[in-house]
Amino acid sequence: MKYATYEHAAERRVGEVRGDVLVPLDGITEIGVDTPTDVLANATRLESRAVAVADVRILPVVPNPTKILCVGLNYKDHIAETGRDTPTYPVMFAKYASNLLGATDDIALPPESSAVDYEGELAVVIGRGGRRIAELDALDHVLGFAAANDITMRDFQYKTHQWIQGKAWDASTPVGPYVVTPDEIDLGACGIRTIVNGTTVQDSDLSQLLFTVENLVATISTFTRLEPGDIILTGTPGGVGFRKEPKLLLQPGDDVRVEIDNIGTVSNAVVVEKA
Repeated sequence: MKYATYEHAAERRVGEVRGDVLVPLDGITEIGVDTPTDVLANATRLESRAVAVADVRILPVVPNPTKILCVGLNYKDHIAETGRDTPTYPVMFAKYASNLLGATDDIALPPESSAVDYEGELAVVIGRGGRRIAELDALDHVLGFAAANDITMRDFQYKTHQWIQGKAWDASTPVGPYVVTPDEIDLGACGIRTIVNGTTVQDSDLSQLLFTVENLVATISTFTRLEPGDIILTGTPGGVGFRKEPKLLLQPGDDVRVEIDNIGTVSNAVVVEKA
């Protein structure tokens, strides 16, 4: 099953995705802390109010998550290109709800940064809250998966040993377009690609994750309770623009896409931020 949060006729809705059509769920306006998996699954489908995907604005899959936890250095080829040691515990940082974009929203380059980079990633959306979740139970707490682009301002990221000032810019991180439930996905068989102006710049598959989805859910829930709608970004493969020679940094007019097989695509135009 697939879900989307969207706007249509000045109303925010959550819909079940059926091909090119969205069937709204009665009384539900966004995926989040008040919509655990069972609430979404059992909601009444308003069949008579179905709307074409082409006629709506797709919003971030979770517009207002209580937490966005992000993982760095989670693919061996990316670890190698950074010259860092392989971590034995996930490298983590946070983002905020204000950082999120919809799957086709423009990515605006801030005037303060001259080193804006792409990072194609798998996003995990929590569907059932929990603390100290065992790895064996982790997928029972997952609503589903989406594509994401962890846009990073590298010149700000490396100002200190902490990364948040390069990662948590407002309106910088597209996630979507849909949440795809685990029963529809074999993660180990899903390829992940980032494409800039028609050229594939990252190409890997989710079986290469150093710390698996189950491990990340268990690890994070050890120190903080995960709530429905929380998002975990699982890290990026090798091929980031900052590590290429010459560097491949995003410029106005670029088109950047992140594709994950059987999950979805975020596709964004790169523009100059308006004053």
